[in-house]
Parts: sequence; C-alpha cells; structure tokens
Amino acid sequence: MPPAAHPSASRSGRGARFAGGLDRTLEYVVLALMTGLAVLVIVGVGFRKAGAALVWYDELASIMLAWLTFYGAALAARRRAHIGFPRLVEGAPPRLRRLLVVFREASVIGFFIVVAAAGWRVQQVLAGTYLVSMPAIPTGLAHSVIPLGALIFIAAELSTVRERLAGAEKKP
Repeated sequence: MPPAAHPSASRSGRGARFAGGLDRTLEYVVLALMTGLAVLVIVGVGFRKAGAALVWYDELASIMLAWLTFYGAALAARRRAHIGFPRLVEGAPPRLRRLLVVFREASVIGFFIVVAAAGWRVQQVLAGTYLVSMPAIPTGLAHSVIPLGALIFIAAELSTVRERLAGAEKKP
C-alpha cells in the first residue's frame, strides 16, 4: 500500500513552497534539538557519575525539552498527526463533518493565539533577567519558545486547513 500523500502535495505555487520550507525547517530544528538534548543528557550523566555534576545541566535540559515539545508539536500539526479526533469527524454525517473541522481548527488556533499572547507577556515581564545557572543567557531567549512556538503552530495548522476541509467533504 503506498504511503499517504504529504499535505502539501496537492498544492502549487507559494503555498507549496511555504509548506515545504516550513516542513524542512521544522524537521531540522527538531532533529537538532533531539540530537543536542541526547548529547547533553549523556554528557550530564557522565559528569554526574564522575562526581562532577554540571551546574547548568538541569536548567539547559529542561529548556531544550520545552523547545523540542513546541517545535515537535508544530511539526506534528504540519503533518496532520496532532490531536484532531479523526474518527469522530469520519463518523459524522457529511454536513456535520465540515462544521466539526471548522470548530476544531478555530479552537486550536484560538488556543494558540492565547498562548502566543501570554508568551509575549512573559517576555515583557522577564525582560532584563538572566538564567540562574547561565547568567550570560537572557531569560527571554529561553522563554521565546512560547510565543514563537505558538505562532509556528498556528502557521502549521493554517497550512493544512484546506486539506482538512477537503477531507471532511469526502465520504468515509
């Protein structure tokens, strides 16, 4: 059985280029974060085992995990592999399917608009502060993943909304 077509496969022009660029960028970012976090954990465990724990290890690992979570979720949304209750939509009558998809998209995008706004507010509150164990790094840099990740998630959702609506119109 052939693999399912990628969400951007049916598009042409700028939309397809944007979706393809977003895919590649998110893939590279997620890969870099996963690799970096794995290396950091191995190094941190090694130093801890040797009796010379790294002071900054826990703080950096938790920040990298948060970044990986946000960007990984955006990549999953781009691939239409995020929470979406597809069985509920598929089992609904045709007229209700489209309404369910619109409701789902509006809810998810609305939620991430709130997250982005809250993240922006966090950025303003933390302005001028620095990480505890790495005082050269601004706290805002570490927490920038909140508004940026939310906006990227919104872009990922919007880049697949046409395919989601078209899928809702098809018969199960």
